[in-house]
Amino acid sequence: MDQEPIDFFGRPEAGSPRPFSAATRAGGLVFVSGHSAPHDPARGIDRGETPADEVRNALAHIRGILTEAGSALDRVVQMTMLITDPADYAACNAEYVKHFPGGLPARHTARFGVPTQARVAFSCIALAGDGDQGGKP
Repeated sequence: MDQEPIDFFGRPEAGSPRPFSAATRAGGLVFVSGHSAPHDPARGIDRGETPADEVRNALAHIRGILTEAGSALDRVVQMTMLITDPADYAACNAEYVKHFPGGLPARHTARFGVPTQARVAFSCIALAGDGDQGGKP
């Protein structure tokens, strides 16, 4: 019996301090690892000044990963929001809902404490295949 393949997107380079792929696709689903907004000051990329900026930029990054993996933000069925400070929860939610005009996916929120200055990060599970609008607000 043939096993369905697992497709890997954004595989890490050997010796990477981040030993995980950006996303995997299998069984008609896309699994996106946790990602915050990109931040690379040397290249002029800043994750954002406010929690809302970080949500917007992180979800734009997630959108790009989903597109590469053959899905879209409006195909997300489950989202995890990771925050470092519960005081940012309301501001993060206010921006988050703007990115899902067709309906909010199931979600849970947890505090995280990885070695980063990010205030918010997201991981998700989405149906493979293009959606109607790509989740653009």
